[in-house]
Amino acid sequence: MNTFLLPDLGEGLTEAEIVRWLVAVGDVVAVDAPIAEVETAKSLVEVPSPYAGVVTELHGAEGTTVAVGKPLITIGSVAGEAYREEEKAGSGNVLIGYGTPESAGSGRRRKPRANGQSTVVVAERPRVPLVISPLVRRIAKDAGLDLRTLEGSGAGGLIVRRDVEAAVAALIPSAPETPSVVEASASSADSRTGLPELRRTTMNGFRKTVAATLSRSRSEIPEATTWVDVDATPLVELRASMRTATDPGPGLLALMARFVVAGLRKHPELNGFVDGDDLVQYDGVNLGLAAQTDRGLLVPAVPNAHTLTTRELDGEIRRLTAAARDGKLTAHELACGTFTLNNYGSFGVDGSAAIINHPQVAILGVGRIIDRPWVVDGELAIRKLTQLSLVFDHRVCDGGTAAAFLRFVADAFENPTSAFADL
Repeated sequence: MNTFLLPDLGEGLTEAEIVRWLVAVGDVVAVDAPIAEVETAKSLVEVPSPYAGVVTELHGAEGTTVAVGKPLITIGSVAGEAYREEEKAGSGNVLIGYGTPESAGSGRRRKPRANGQSTVVVAERPRVPLVISPLVRRIAKDAGLDLRTLEGSGAGGLIVRRDVEAAVAALIPSAPETPSVVEASASSADSRTGLPELRRTTMNGFRKTVAATLSRSRSEIPEATTWVDVDATPLVELRASMRTATDPGPGLLALMARFVVAGLRKHPELNGFVDGDDLVQYDGVNLGLAAQTDRGLLVPAVPNAHTLTTRELDGEIRRLTAAARDGKLTAHELACGTFTLNNYGSFGVDGSAAIINHPQVAILGVGRIIDRPWVVDGELAIRKLTQLSLVFDHRVCDGGTAAAFLRFVADAFENPTSAFADL
C-alpha cells in the first residue's frame, strides 16, 4: 500500500485545489499515469502517479484544497501478486497504454499436491479497462460510466472515444417537453441590506492569490495614470502590408509589444521594482501580457522579449495565449514578468485605469481601435484611433518620465515605419 503525498509544485506554493480526479477508487493505474488535475495559485497542473496498482482511496473531493506534503491518493497492489504476474505475462491489460515486456512466463503458478503432483492455479484478475486516452476516462467519469462495462472497438479491444460517447448517449433520457423550473430556496436576509443572498462562493487558490496581489498593489503603490489618444491608422496599414496570401505576418499585438520593449529600454525606470529604499531596474525585459481565460485573468510573460524580433515576439505571444487557454502555463512564465501590456481593447472598451501587477511598477493599456473623426493637416478625416493609458508607480519616477515613455510608444503607433528604422 503506497500513499502519494501532494508534491512541491514549485515557486513556493504550499497548497493546491483538486479540480478533477482522473481516476476513481478501484481503478488500476500505471506509473506516470495522470491521476488528478490540481489548480495552484499559478496554473493548472496534471499530477502523474509515481506508483502502479489499484486506487484504494482518494484523499479529498473535487473542489477541496490539499496542502503540500499531505496525502493525495493511496494505491495498493492488484489482487496481491496478480498484478505483477500480469505484467510479467505481457498481457497488455495495462492502463494508459503502458506496455509490458514479453516474457516466457504464463502468469500461472503451480501448487503442489499431497501426492507430489501439481495443479495449475490461475490468479484471479480484475477486469481492467484498456484505455489509453485520459480524455476518454474523463468523459466516462463525468457521465458516471463504468469503463469496465464497455467492450472497446479499437485495436486489441482498446476503448476509444466513440465507445464512451455511444454509451453515454444511451444513458441520457429523452428531454421532457416542458423544462422544469427549480425555485431557489430563500436564505437568511443580510443584516445590512435586508436582501437574501443569491449565492456564496468560496474563492479558490487562484482567486485568493489574485485578490492578495491586487490588494497589495493598491495598499503599497502610490500609482498615477496618464493617457493619450493615438492615431493608429499607420500601424493598422503597416500590419496589413505585412500580410500575404501565404504569410499572415505578425499580429498587431506583436507590433505593439516591439514598441513597448523599445520604450522600456529608453526608460528603464518603468521596468523594475521597489526593494525597500532601493529602486531596481532590470537589464532586459520580460514582457507580461494580460490574457483572459476561463480561470480568470492571467499575465504570462515573454522572457527576454528585448532579444526577439517582431516575428519571434508574435510566435511567443501566440504560444503563451494558447497555453493560457489550455491551463498549461509554467509557474515561471506566470511569475517572471517585469512590465505588463494589457490589450483591453479586445473586450470592446476604450480605456481603463488598470491595477499594477505587483511587484512590477507599471502597466500599459491599449483600448479598442475604432474609426473616429480626426484632424489631419487641418482637414477633418476618419482615422483609426485608440487610447493608450499608462499606470505607474510614482515612487520610481515622476510624471515627465512616464509621459516620455507613453509619448514614445504613441509616436511609434503613429509613425511605425520610422520607429522600426530606429530600433
